[in-house]
Amino acid sequence: MFSLAKENIKIAFDSIRTQLLRTILTILIIGIGIMALVGILSSVSALENTISSDFSSMGANTFNLQRYEFNAQRQSGGERQKINPIISYRDVKAFEDAYDFPYTRTSISFFGTSTAEAKHENLKTDPEVAVLGVNEHYIQNSGLEIEKGRALNYFDVHNNNNVCVIGSDLEKALLSDVNPINKTISVRGAKFKVIGVLKSKGSTFGNNQDLRMLIPLQKARSIFTSPNINYGLSVKVDKKDFLQGAQDEAILLFRNIRGLNPIEENNFGIERSDDLINRIGEMTKYLYLAAWIISIVTIFGSSIALMNILFVSVSERTREIGVRKALGAKRKTIAFQFFMEAIIIGQLGGILGIILGTCIGLIVATVAKFQFAIPWLAMFSAFTIAFVVAIVSGLLPAVKAAKLDPVESLRYE
Repeated sequence: MFSLAKENIKIAFDSIRTQLLRTILTILIIGIGIMALVGILSSVSALENTISSDFSSMGANTFNLQRYEFNAQRQSGGERQKINPIISYRDVKAFEDAYDFPYTRTSISFFGTSTAEAKHENLKTDPEVAVLGVNEHYIQNSGLEIEKGRALNYFDVHNNNNVCVIGSDLEKALLSDVNPINKTISVRGAKFKVIGVLKSKGSTFGNNQDLRMLIPLQKARSIFTSPNINYGLSVKVDKKDFLQGAQDEAILLFRNIRGLNPIEENNFGIERSDDLINRIGEMTKYLYLAAWIISIVTIFGSSIALMNILFVSVSERTREIGVRKALGAKRKTIAFQFFMEAIIIGQLGGILGIILGTCIGLIVATVAKFQFAIPWLAMFSAFTIAFVVAIVSGLLPAVKAAKLDPVESLRYE
């Protein structure tokens, strides 16, 4: 039995070699369908991994008070979008002074600029350094880690010390050849002593998170004096059981700070990091659905192509089938031979599609600076789909070949 199956597989490979051009075209058609599936799924997975890791780094026990909700959208038609007031320094300072929920830490920050030019001795960067004013809890609440030196502490912030914590790319640009700790960097005419370097975070959507500089809040306010600065508030709860209570208390306090009466809606947004991750997951479902629809349409076409090539193969080899039957070959043996041809072609197309799709996903992730991961689920799905396509496409030609009359087959010209 095993030797017969081995012989049939050998005959299937010989048949594939004799119809090389048609086989290559069919493999390419199947490969394009699989490539669409694997490529899109791996790209979407890389996007999801990147965004989720950025938000999850804050931890599941963190929530933010911000100007708008994450999902705020423009109103359609003639409705006007609700404009929330900025979160001012007065708001955040009042919140920090009054909020004393147990096991919580409140961080305050604001974005000074993204176009600063940093200098150290004779070296300087392009005007693309982001400068943030932060308090002592910002680094921990944001999920950042210190690679060298230390973080900003209470005394740095409240004494307005001229110190800073820098990103890894800023260190490479200005202080790569020396120990960066206690070196001086100047921004906008102000000099800051480097006390720490952050671990690399990479880039998201072209935004380099490692080319930044964190300075004490009040010092930043003296440098960046725009009247409409929007501040950020982040609260981290050490014990997860207290998270909901801490969030409710924060909403109530901030409503009081804003002077809202009980029937007025919030004129600010509140977001939890785990809520953001869940919403991102909901959005990527539609991208996954689109990937499956595109690939199914393409694979349906490749199934028809594979079926056609096998029907042509049956017609061209009618005399061969007649000879084999005359020599004693059974129906199931003939059917197995054509099944093997379909499966071999299908799997070759699947392998080609997986290789091309993975390469596309890797290229997209590299160009967009996403976190690429090998798409094991997509690869398994591709192998399964290629196998099913082969079985479905090979069924009718195999049945037709098995049912050929040996006498009529031998007369076939």
